[in-house]
Amino acid sequence: MYPADKAPELVLPDGSRRVVRSLLKARGPMRHGDFIWHDEGVPPGRVWVRVDLGHQLLSVFRAGHEIGTAVILYGTRLKPTPPGIYPIMARARHHRSNLYDAEMPFMLRLTNDGVAIHASDVRARAATHGCIGLPSAFARRLFEQARRGDLVIIEGVTSLSPQA
Repeated sequence: MYPADKAPELVLPDGSRRVVRSLLKARGPMRHGDFIWHDEGVPPGRVWVRVDLGHQLLSVFRAGHEIGTAVILYGTRLKPTPPGIYPIMARARHHRSNLYDAEMPFMLRLTNDGVAIHASDVRARAATHGCIGLPSAFARRLFEQARRGDLVIIEGVTSLSPQA
């Protein structure tokens, strides 16, 4: 945990800032399917999510404290995950994509054209059609925390994205 007067601020793409009060510590490099979730002792508060496409990581913050981080899947060059700041528009514990006829458990919708965060089989060389895929147990925990209107910040450019 950072001292109150030394807490860093994360500058978002729109110029707004978020105070980061603490970060989780990974024991080593994280691989596909890995995640950390630790929210014990973290006070209640609004949730926000940062997706770093360049590092293939998603971080969940509550009251300024990172409570979860996971290795993700993201879109391909032909179906990229769009950077930007998105409020969560809708939530569905059980959802099936009508575009791709695929299950999307623990879905958090970000755009009207189908981009969402959802549970996926996160493995090497896999990709999505623009969505952000999470390990199922992590997706469930995020789904339980996140509400409509909570912000998701998607940043980073991936030059090595898999092709579709």
